Amino acid sequence: MIRAILLTMIGIVVTFSLKSQVTLKIEVSNLKNNTGIIIIDFRDGENNFIKGFSQEIVNNRCVIIIDSLKSGKYAFKYFHDENKNNKLDTYWFGAPKEGYGFSNNIKSTFRPPSFDDTVFEIKQNTVMCCFTCYINF
Repeated sequence: MIRAILLTMIGIVVTFSLKSQVTLKIEVSNLKNNTGIIIIDFRDGENNFIKGFSQEIVNNRCVIIIDSLKSGKYAFKYFHDENKNNKLDTYWFGAPKEGYGFSNNIKSTFRPPSFDDTVFEIKQNTVMCCFTCYINF
């Protein structure tokens, strides 16, 4: 009897845990070519690093799926690592040579946006479309 009650309680906890997890699908578009990879720096709403992701590019777009997330606030930034050296290459004065972007499609002008501007909240499975920026000189 106690065993049956315990198994029922474990089932309820597992079911509740699975329901509270969400999936974030990030669709990066406006990539100028299929060369290299997209690298994402994914953080929680307090700017704590959670995990880095990388994904190949197909047809000038990239899709990254992050599952098993808890509902909450998150932010990310990404760049198009065309030469696969795992870093954002820049011109001598600091401007990016490779494409880049931020959650919420925040545009940067002469400096990266504030972290608070890139934070978003997810409560259910979400698709976020991001448009890549390039600086051409």
